[in-house]
Amino acid sequence: MLRHATGALRRVAARRQASTLILADHDGANMTPSTLAALTAASKLNETSAVLVAGAPSTVAEQAAKAQGVEAVFHVDAPPSAKGIASFVEKGGYSHVFAPVSNNTKDFVPRIAAALGVSPVTDICEVLNEDTFVRPFYAGNALATVKTTQSVTVATVRATAFEKVSEEGGAAGVEAASIDAAVAPELPEKISESSGDSERPDLTAARVVVSGGRGMGSGENFAMLEQLADKLGGAVGASRAAVDAGMVPNELQVGQTGKVVAPELYIAVGISGAIQHLSGMKDSKTIVAINKDAEAPIFQVADYGLVADLFEAVPELDAKL
Repeated sequence: MLRHATGALRRVAARRQASTLILADHDGANMTPSTLAALTAASKLNETSAVLVAGAPSTVAEQAAKAQGVEAVFHVDAPPSAKGIASFVEKGGYSHVFAPVSNNTKDFVPRIAAALGVSPVTDICEVLNEDTFVRPFYAGNALATVKTTQSVTVATVRATAFEKVSEEGGAAGVEAASIDAAVAPELPEKISESSGDSERPDLTAARVVVSGGRGMGSGENFAMLEQLADKLGGAVGASRAAVDAGMVPNELQVGQTGKVVAPELYIAVGISGAIQHLSGMKDSKTIVAINKDAEAPIFQVADYGLVADLFEAVPELDAKL
């Protein structure tokens, strides 16, 4: 049931200290798993958080209401303006605004911060206290501790750095929020949208990722990785070198300029291990590397390494499964 948000805003305003609003990320039909990780980050500050679901149907808001650690869900159908969200934050008296890192949030979170007159803290991977955070830099090879003294902390959360809260078990109410809608030129125009027909899990949500690099030689050779990934119930990824060579589409790229993943198992095949690629997968729970070059940097982060010709090793591994 949808109710007007005014009453809830008053209640939240009364708890001004360390009250957090999560900006839910979604694809228009479902809330992304990364939002669950943002809730975990927020839990380091307070037990429960409010969630704003904007520009999505009420079914997405209902998904958010079921997640653990959610005390209230605010919903608005139309994509809101940055100033509208900033006003909502101020009226609600929130001390923190968190959003998971995504293409969507990279676009609108800085504008929300600007409307609030603050600087955003981006890509946080650890919450030390209510005003101190850790974020990676230098392609993830160094960590910076950032302390903010701003009235409102606006931050994006690196989802792979936090465990996800359960998407079930919560029982928050969903309330209709009144927020000014975005208008041109703030609202981007969607020219086209396409998605693959693969039945494999999404690359950023998969428990197993099998990635190929320049050593694969051609796009046709990625078929052996696809077969291996299918047997393991995983997704297929690639290094930038493989993408730039035209072997696979950009949507499979893992790394600093691609997608950041942290699966239970990451298998790197024919990937040398450039710093930009490592920044996108080094948080994986278990890393297996297959490369014929024993000096390849990938072996420095691998839990298990196999120095071998991938065209012999991968078919043999596949046959054993």
